[in-house]
Amino acid sequence: MSDKTEHPPLPEAFAALGVRPSILRALAVEGFTIPSDIQRLLIPRALQGVDLLGQARTGTGKTAAFTIPILQGCEKEGPTQAIILVPTRELAVQVDSEVQRLCQFTPIRSVAVYGGQKIAAQMKFLKHGPQVIVGTPGRVIDLLDRRIIHFSHVRFVVLDEVDRMLDIGFREDIRNILSRVSGVSSQQGDSPSGENNSGSRRHQTIFVSATISPEIEKLARKYMREPVEKLIAPGSDDKPTVKEVEQYYCSVQPWDKYRLIRHLLKTENPELAIVFCRTKHGADKLAKRLRADGIECREIHGNLAQNKRDRVMKNFRGGKFDVLIATDLASRGIDVADISHIVNYDIPDDPEVYVHRVGRTARMGAKGKAFTFVGRDQGDQLSKVEALINMIIPLATLEGFTPSPTPSDWQDRAPGSQPNTPSKPIVNRYERPFGSGNAMVSSSGAPMALPPRTIGSKIPINRRHKRR
Repeated sequence: MSDKTEHPPLPEAFAALGVRPSILRALAVEGFTIPSDIQRLLIPRALQGVDLLGQARTGTGKTAAFTIPILQGCEKEGPTQAIILVPTRELAVQVDSEVQRLCQFTPIRSVAVYGGQKIAAQMKFLKHGPQVIVGTPGRVIDLLDRRIIHFSHVRFVVLDEVDRMLDIGFREDIRNILSRVSGVSSQQGDSPSGENNSGSRRHQTIFVSATISPEIEKLARKYMREPVEKLIAPGSDDKPTVKEVEQYYCSVQPWDKYRLIRHLLKTENPELAIVFCRTKHGADKLAKRLRADGIECREIHGNLAQNKRDRVMKNFRGGKFDVLIATDLASRGIDVADISHIVNYDIPDDPEVYVHRVGRTARMGAKGKAFTFVGRDQGDQLSKVEALINMIIPLATLEGFTPSPTPSDWQDRAPGSQPNTPSKPIVNRYERPFGSGNAMVSSSGAPMALPPRTIGSKIPINRRHKRR
């Protein structure tokens, strides 16, 4: 009996990149029609077996860009043919979900392995011999040491968010894992047939991230086989945040931060929002105060048990609450399409963290807003962010909010420092000299080559009724 079910047309733009029909069918079902810049660059070269460094702005489809070549290159038989390493548990779940969507019409299967869950449950799925493993370094090493998985058949190695993966805290784990992949390192020679000197087939390495510094690139190449190609999506090297994000900063004193976040959430009425805090304690404290004031929210950070973190994320994706209070645990592990607002309650010390936080909104062409709270002593941190994203972030004008005077009992100075000095809002940090065109200089007189900026109109956000 013939199949009368109507299927969406296969995306011809992806077919032109060399993607096979079974994967094209999944792309069609998931609504992928036109490849993004990084997908257009990376997929054809990855299908040719080249070791790649891929850089593209957050939310532009990097996961699908490396997943499609993996699924096309894996064989039906043989476990653990691809290992995808990610820095956080949440990102492992997110990437594995993407892999499963793209392989739904193929014989290839994947599983996510990460800490915080009982290893016995993950071992149960591994017994079926999935071809793709998505995991965090600690759990992958644990499984290797227990001889539950092995890398004798690995053909693909991917480091997602490579800048974080090769950070100081992960380097030894990455070196441990990659040294156990079957085959030889990039320093050893391969034959023209693609086999190494020991006779085994070499693996292909793909590293991707939104930001790749020269130091990280140099380190990454040590684990790759030359010649390594670096593919940079247009605009990602000079402005790593997506253009659809409307970015602002708010000049605020420490004692006014809670009043401001409460005012901002009530006036902006976000569809879904993530508020980033620097510490776990700060996230707990802020969430508790907001709930007491009638703003439905939940917190997520490393001190929560994994089952509770999973439940919080499931409820957030399902729309059971509108505001998620998070530490940087979540900045690289959340892929929720409807996030309309990002608030940096605490501005990050590392400007690259700002990029990943803001990248949680405006996913795949959607619109979004980002607000960053900046105190009187944090102008340098804001300047570093602006230098990285190559734009001046305008000061937000929030109607109805009036800064309050310094409380008489306020103490925010370090031991041995001078008493509190009169506070000044962070404004006019940059001056445009007369007749200088688009050339910008900092308050210290240092030149800054920045493009002209325009402030877009207010983003129309289609809001549904507030959930009760």
